[in-house]
Amino acid sequence: MKQLNELTIAICSDHAGYELKQKVMAYLQAKAIKSIRDFGAFSPESSDYPDYAHPMASAVETGEFDFGISICGSGNGISMTVNKHAGIRAGLCWTPEIARLARLHNNANVLSLPARFVSEELAFEMIDVFFSTDFEGGRHQNRIDKIPC
Repeated sequence: MKQLNELTIAICSDHAGYELKQKVMAYLQAKAIKSIRDFGAFSPESSDYPDYAHPMASAVETGEFDFGISICGSGNGISMTVNKHAGIRAGLCWTPEIARLARLHNNANVLSLPARFVSEELAFEMIDVFFSTDFEGGRHQNRIDKIPC
């Protein structure tokens, strides 16, 4: 697993996730992430998450970025959208243990956060766990190989 200062991260949100996204970006910059790109939303004005989720997911899917973070009010809509991309495995997380398992067992490459249901401290804790957990492989890889239809 790469160190935090070697990671490239793509991030997106809708209006409901905008405030948390801004705090997450500042948190990642303070941790000296190699590169972070904001795909929007760029204000708290009402917006549609697919407008930002699809470009972010494409950038992770093509390998331009190592990981992605997607944020909306419940985390559901934006997670569903990025998971439409064959090369994306987004895990909707609300506890550090779920974030750990998303990486360990599912090799998740996008962390989806529910802005209206987690504190910024909890979001930061999940980010730390997500980016410091390696994929276990083995039987889990066999299952991941069966995901695309």
